[in-house]
Amino acid sequence: MSQGMLSGVRVLDLTSVVIGPLCTQILADHGAQVIKVESPQGDVGRHLGGRGKTPGMAPKFLHLNRNKRSICLDLKHPSGYKALVELIKTADVMTWNVRPKSMERMKLSYEEVKAINPTIIYCGMFGFGQDGRYAEIPAYDQIIQGSSGVAGLNAKAFGEPRYLPYVLADRTGGLIAVQMIAMALFNRERKGEGQSIQIPMFENMATQVLTEHLYNQTYVPPIGGMGDPRLVNEFYAPSKTLDSYISISANTDAQVFPLFEAMGLGHLKTDEKFCSVAARFKNVHDYYSLRSSELKKQTTAFWMEVCKKHDIPAAPYHTLETLIEDPHLTDVGMLVKRQHPSEGDILDIRPANEVSSGHREDWMPAPLLGQQTVEILKEAGLSEDTIQAMLSEGSAKEYRAS
Repeated sequence: MSQGMLSGVRVLDLTSVVIGPLCTQILADHGAQVIKVESPQGDVGRHLGGRGKTPGMAPKFLHLNRNKRSICLDLKHPSGYKALVELIKTADVMTWNVRPKSMERMKLSYEEVKAINPTIIYCGMFGFGQDGRYAEIPAYDQIIQGSSGVAGLNAKAFGEPRYLPYVLADRTGGLIAVQMIAMALFNRERKGEGQSIQIPMFENMATQVLTEHLYNQTYVPPIGGMGDPRLVNEFYAPSKTLDSYISISANTDAQVFPLFEAMGLGHLKTDEKFCSVAARFKNVHDYYSLRSSELKKQTTAFWMEVCKKHDIPAAPYHTLETLIEDPHLTDVGMLVKRQHPSEGDILDIRPANEVSSGHREDWMPAPLLGQQTVEILKEAGLSEDTIQAMLSEGSAKEYRAS
C-alpha cells in the first residue's frame, strides 16, 4: 500500500474555510498526517458552501478536509493551550490563517512556537503583508479579488468590475503555501533548520495579475499602457457556434491558416492584418471579432472536427452541470463514489496529479467536529484522567453521535 511521498510528516492544521484546508488537504493526499485543530465552534467552513445532510458537514467542507483527523480544543482555556503545546512538540509543520496579531494574542507567534519546537515549519496564510498599511485589514477572497485587480480586469474587458465566481485568491494562496512548505521541508532535511513562512493573499494575487498585465508599464519610463490586449478583449471568452459554444485557441500560423481555410477565408493568410503572429497580435480585436463571427456559422461538432484534423487547440465548452458528465473525466476517474459515515454516498474528487510512487491509499472521510479528539490527546501522552477532566471542563470536545 502506498502511503504517499509525505508519509511520516506530521501537520498541525489550525486553518479554516478554504486557503488553509486546501493546502493541508494536498499535503494529506500525499501522505502527511494532518491533525485539524478546531475551536468548540468548529471551522466556519463546515457551514459555508452548501448545507450537508449532517449539521456542520457542508459539501465544500467534505471536499477540502478528507484524510484529516479533527481535535476540538478551546485554546482560551489553559488546559486546551497546554494540550496544543504537546501537539506542537511532535509536529513537523504548523499552519494557520488568521491575522498574525491574533496568533500573538494566543501565545502562538513564531518565536513562541519555535521555543517549543525549534525545527518546526510554521506557515501563516493571511490577507496582507505585515510591513504595509493594510496589515490589519481582515480579508476574504472577494476582498483580495477586488484589491488585487482581478475584478478590475473584468471591468477592463466587460465594462464593470466583477468577482470571478470561484475563490481564486484563497485557492491560489493555498497552492503557493504547499510549494513553500515543501521547499521548507526539503531545506530542513539538508540543514536541519525550521522556518517561518508568510503567505499574504494580496501580494500573491497582485503578483499574478501584474506578471500578466504590467505589460508596457514594465519599462522605465513606460512605453505604453497596462493590460495584455488579448486577455482583456471582449471576445476573450468561449465562442458561440451555430448550436452551442466552443473553447478554441488558434495562435500560430499552423493553427490559424487551416481555420481560415475552413471558414472559406483562405485569402486572409496573406492579408497584412492576419498573415503572422505579430500581425494578429497587433490587430487582436479585429482577429478575435472575425473569428467570433465566423464560428457562429457552423456547429460545435463541425469546428471540433476541423480542430482535431489540424491539431488546433480546442475543447468542448461546459456548464457546471455538463462538466461532471465529461467523458474524459470519466475516463480518468476524477469523481469517485465513496461512503461517508455521516453523509452516506458522496462523490469525492480525486487528486488530479499523478506521481509514480502513488498517493496515500488509506482514504479517510472529512471528520466530524472533534471526532478524533480523545485518540489524538492519548497520542500526545495525556493521561485518561487528564483527558476526562478536559472534556468535563470544556477545554476539549469530543464528537458524540446523537
